[in-house]
Order: sequence, then structure tokens, then C-alpha cells
Amino acid sequence: MTEAKDMIRTASTLVGAANRPRKVNRHVRRWVPYAGAVILMLLIGFGLWPKPVPVETSSAQIGFLRVTVNEEGKTRIHNRYVVAAPVTGQLHRIPFKAGAEVKAGETVVAVLDPAPPALLDARTRTLTEARRDTAAANVEKAGVSHSFARSELRRLQQLYSEKTVSEQDLENAQLREATAMKDLAAAESTLRQVEAELAEFQMQPLSASAREPQVVKAPVTGRVLKVFEENARVVTVGTPLIEIGDLSDLEVVVEVLSRDGAVIIPGTRVEFEQWGGSKPLEGRVRLVEPAAFTKISALGVEEQRVNVVADLLTPVEERANLGDNFRVEARIVVWEGSEILKVPVGALFRQGEDWAAFVIEGRRARLCRIKAGVSSGTETQIIDGLKPGEQVILYPGSRVKDGQRIRPISI
Repeated sequence: MTEAKDMIRTASTLVGAANRPRKVNRHVRRWVPYAGAVILMLLIGFGLWPKPVPVETSSAQIGFLRVTVNEEGKTRIHNRYVVAAPVTGQLHRIPFKAGAEVKAGETVVAVLDPAPPALLDARTRTLTEARRDTAAANVEKAGVSHSFARSELRRLQQLYSEKTVSEQDLENAQLREATAMKDLAAAESTLRQVEAELAEFQMQPLSASAREPQVVKAPVTGRVLKVFEENARVVTVGTPLIEIGDLSDLEVVVEVLSRDGAVIIPGTRVEFEQWGGSKPLEGRVRLVEPAAFTKISALGVEEQRVNVVADLLTPVEERANLGDNFRVEARIVVWEGSEILKVPVGALFRQGEDWAAFVIEGRRARLCRIKAGVSSGTETQIIDGLKPGEQVILYPGSRVKDGQRIRPISI
């Protein structure tokens, strides 16, 4: 009996020893899901935690700032001369080409042989003689009418002095006499015209002096810009033959928007680039034309533009190859200053009606109200709101907020 109890106690001890590790493992396994959930929440929180926004930065600096109006322009000769045919005649071939040099009063640019006057043929002469006879008869008729009207006027004047005719009768007689006199003058003019036509038919051949060629010399020292009539042919008086200009007397015409032209005044400094040389050319505005004109831009937009005329100040020796109608890039300086606090234009944005910028304080962005001045297109003057050396964020957009953590990056 005792042995049986000992055996039962031993079995119980063994069973208890076998059950204890199983209870411990079951307790540990119960907390594993909770631990995994906590770790997962920590990972999700770490992943969703806002990271610093990478931003480009710049600094507010003190330096030189210049505001310019940049437009394309074309050169043109200030004074150009078009030489025309002085008489109607046979033009000799002009030997000059564009670019040839000429001297005032020395270089012969054109030679013309005067054309003889056109003579009347037999039929035209007969008709002209008939017109002359008609004109002579009209003169005689007008003369008789005028004599009669004058005699009648004298009689009426005498009767009017005797108070036997009215004043109206006298005025009518004066009118008839004046009309008859005008008719006589018109008839005599017609007769002289017809007689002049007949005189051409009987004209003798031109004298030797009248047949001498007409020589045309250059009116100014310069170069030939264009030859209008190169070949030999008959030309009439006033026909353009050749164009001459002095390339040292160049000016530049720049088409600017009318709102820009309103701030440009005579005397403003201009720099010309992209003209073909290595150094910019210096110029000065002489005139802003008072009338604007409409021009269609490359995008099809109507623009009001005005011509700004500038004189070249660079010596001719430094721009010897610059000619007429050459393209240049003009930079018209409308404002400039030194010791100006400035920032890149990409740092500023509109905040209502004011300008604003994000300033870096520590590792966070701080919104700052700005009072801006003039702008050059790449940099803007800061009047108030920033200090020299302060770091600002470039192109913040909608991703940067006031107080947000940021991470500056270098470009």
C-alpha cells in the first residue's frame, strides 16, 4: 500500500514537472502579438513622422543692381542720300557695286545723255494747225465780245451818272464785261499752247553744248548702299539711281513696349551686345518717338511698341565691320545703384497684396513680410524685411509652410 502511494506521488511529481515549462511557453506566446503590434506602430509612426523638406537656399547680399530694358534693335545710317536722274535721257551703265567708296564732289556716280525732244509727225502737225486756227478764231470772237461788253459798260456808266438806269443794270454790265475779259484771256492761253506745240515741230537740232552728257557726282563721302539702276537704259527725270551713306554715322533703332518707352528718357545709357564683336558697344538714347504703333508678336499677341533711337558712342575703329540694318541686342539702363540689398527673384512670392519670403532660422522656415523695390529680372531690391546675410528659400511653392523643418541642399 505504501509503495503504491509512493509510486503515485512520484508520478504526480513527474507530471507537474512536465506541465510547468508548457505553462511558461504559453504565457510568452500570449504577449508576442502585442509586442509585434507595438513594434509595427513604432515603425509606422517613424515612417509617417514629417521629414525635413529639401530646399534650395540663397542669401541676401549687398551689391550692384541694374535694371535694363532688353530688346532687339537694328542699325541704320542717320543721313542717307538717294541720287536721282537730273534730266530725261540715256543712262550709261553704273560701274559701282554696294560697298564701293565714293568722295563728295569727286566721284562720278552716273552719266546721262540728254534725250532730244519728241517731234510731231505729219498727221499730228495737221491736227495741231487746225487747233491753232480754231484757237485764233476763238481769240477773235472773245475779243469782239469783250469790246462790245466794254462799250456797253461805258454807256451804262454814263446813263447811271444821269440817273436814267438802275444800279442793278450797271452791275450786270460790269459782270458781262469781266466775263468777256476772262474768256478772252482763256482763248489767248489756248492759242499760245498750240503755238508752242507747233514750235517743237520746227525746232532745230540740239546744239553741241546741249548734247553733252550730264555728269552726276557723289553728294557726300561714304559708301554705296544700293544701286537702283545698274544697266544702261532710258530714264526719266527724278528716277532713283544710287543710294549713298556714311557708315561712320550710324544710329540704332530699338522697338520697345510702350510701357517701357514711357520710362526711358533721352540721355539714357545703352549697351549693344551680340553685334559680332567681343565687347559691347556704348550708346546713348537720343529720341523716344512720340507715336507708338501696333505690332503682332511671335505668339500672335497685339503689342503697342515705340521706337527708341540711340546714337553709337563707341569709336568707329572699334566697330569698323558694323553696317546698315545690322541686328544688335540692346540693353537700355533705366536704373542702377551700388550698395543695394538684393535677393534672387525666386525667393519672393505674393502674400495677399504684399511680398513675402521664407527665412531660415535654425532648421525651420519662417515667413517674413518683405518690402521690395526695383527688379532686374534676376534680382530684386529689398527695402525692408531682410538683413544682409540672412538665408532665404528659393522657389518654396506650396510644399514649404511657416515653421516647417527644412533641409538645405546645394546646387
